[in-house]
Amino acid sequence: MMRKLLLIVAGVFVVCALAAAVFLGAFEKSVVAGDIDEPLTADAMATLAKRGAYVAVAADCFACHTAKGGAPFAGGLPFETPFGTIYSTNISPDKETGIGAWTRAQFHRALRDGVGPNGHLYPAMPYASYRKMTPADVDAVYAYLMTREPMNVANKANALSFPFNIRQGLTFWNLVNLPADAGTENPERSAVWNRGRYLTDALAHCGECHTPRNALQGLDQAAYLEGADIEGVHAPDITKAGLERMGFGPWVLSTFMKSGLSAQGGMTGQMFEVVHFSTQYMTTDDLDALSAYLFDLDDLPADKASPDVSKPAAVDAELSAAAKPTYLALCSGCHGVEGQGIPHVVVPLSTNASLRLTSARNLIRVVLDGIPAQRFPGLERMQPMPGFATDLTDRQVADLVNWLRRKWGGQDVDIRPEEVGRLRHDLEAASADTGK
Repeated sequence: MMRKLLLIVAGVFVVCALAAAVFLGAFEKSVVAGDIDEPLTADAMATLAKRGAYVAVAADCFACHTAKGGAPFAGGLPFETPFGTIYSTNISPDKETGIGAWTRAQFHRALRDGVGPNGHLYPAMPYASYRKMTPADVDAVYAYLMTREPMNVANKANALSFPFNIRQGLTFWNLVNLPADAGTENPERSAVWNRGRYLTDALAHCGECHTPRNALQGLDQAAYLEGADIEGVHAPDITKAGLERMGFGPWVLSTFMKSGLSAQGGMTGQMFEVVHFSTQYMTTDDLDALSAYLFDLDDLPADKASPDVSKPAAVDAELSAAAKPTYLALCSGCHGVEGQGIPHVVVPLSTNASLRLTSARNLIRVVLDGIPAQRFPGLERMQPMPGFATDLTDRQVADLVNWLRRKWGGQDVDIRPEEVGRLRHDLEAASADTGK
């Protein structure tokens, strides 16, 4: 009886939601305008495609729309959300499985309004940020993608729970979460600052990871760029205050986005892929502009100095006695007794940004899981770091992390063994789900 009642309630909910979506659809906010119904000429497409190659790199299209080992732009990359798994789609110009049959206007509406020829897109595709792209840049990406090799690869079915698998419900999401104003230009600021804002908020869509989400999983603009937990890791606070707390100055951040390496550490996880596929290919002027905007400057300063490193927090004798032997036995051989690291081989800890984050999640995860060997732009490489999940108890990990964060991160808030245990459980569950 209860099961039947739940099914009836669910059915009524779906009918009401769909009816509301149909009604609200008339009020959806579109920023698509102009003469985009006119097809681009062959000459215009050829010219725009050259510009589009750079715009697509800055927008990081390849990384999200290419599965590991998959065909270029053929989709299939999974994105884990609180509501299930979403797979990126095929955006190669294949007419059967990709976007080869899309018109210019359809591409504009998909990229900026989140509505494709076959219905609403899920906001795992960052159209809330791409909404702020200029029509000229959208045209350029369209022309570029249409010149790629078609890949006849079927799109994977999403694995979303009810009622989130009903796309029409995104009509309401768009009404609540899409900005009506798609502009990024501030006439009172410099061209450099405005370019940096456009890169940050539109093309590079930094807020999609670094801004926390509201209850509906839209960006919480009240905490713009203040950091968020996403797919098991913490995307740090990249406001001016957050960057300075991590030890970054404007010049260092600009070069860090180009190389993926600095005294503050090396890019890992999704940010390593951002550098690998996107920011290493961006112009120096664009990276300088992005840095200037994040530090709220109209241009990079003449002084290239970075903020002073964090002052050590008090480390009591009991914590030192528990954690220092672990560090000397497992970590100092690579990172050095004083955390100095090995140039061009192992990143330092004494100036490492991960120790200065308000969240210890990333540091705990690295201690448990390690980091694979990575090849950075240029000729830089970092050797792999082993994980110590099987070697250390939750208490030992907590003591080590607290000692590191106090000694070199200036943190005076400790994490508990229970927090390590919960994260360990989550990592084990994620590994089991992916078959690792």
